[in-house]
Amino acid sequence: QVQLVESGGGLVQPGGSLRLSCVASGSLLSSYTLGWYRQAPGEQRELVATITSRDVTYYSDSVKGRCTISRDNAKSTVVLQMNSLKLEDTAVYYCNYREWYSDHTVWGQGTQVTVSS
Repeated sequence: QVQLVESGGGLVQPGGSLRLSCVASGSLLSSYTLGWYRQAPGEQRELVATITSRDVTYYSDSVKGRCTISRDNAKSTVVLQMNSLKLEDTAVYYCNYREWYSDHTVWGQGTQVTVSS
């Protein structure tokens, strides 16, 4: 059973940077996608960025050019580096693991990111 634990959230000023990490414990299959989603108060959860087990990445338009997603296979960790943060980036950020063929999905508990001056 895969479990996800996020860390790295916090309070940052506009224009600042944060690095979110997600450690996946358990047995990851060979074909999967790890990703970051976020949910602001009163809003639906939205996709931020994903990376596959083949290292193919995807970014939403809202973060493209400001964020980089990467993974360390040996440490079963996925990292989201966020730069040039904006007020509208404020949300709870969730790590997500999805197996390709079964569509089995696991969510982390979330980490709060607050961008405020």
